[in-house]
Amino acid sequence: MELLKKDRAGQWSIRINDQWRICFRWSEGDAMEVEIADYH
Repeated sequence: MELLKKDRAGQWSIRINDQWRICFRWSEGDAMEVEIADYH
C-alpha cells in the first residue's frame, strides 16, 4: 500500500498487478472514493 502524489495526492493505492491499482481515500477509518485505475 502506498500514498500517492501529484494529481492523486491524498489517495492511497494497492497494486493488483503491474497495470492495475485499487485507489482510494481514507475518511474516518473507512476507504472512500474507491476505484480501479489503469496505470499501464
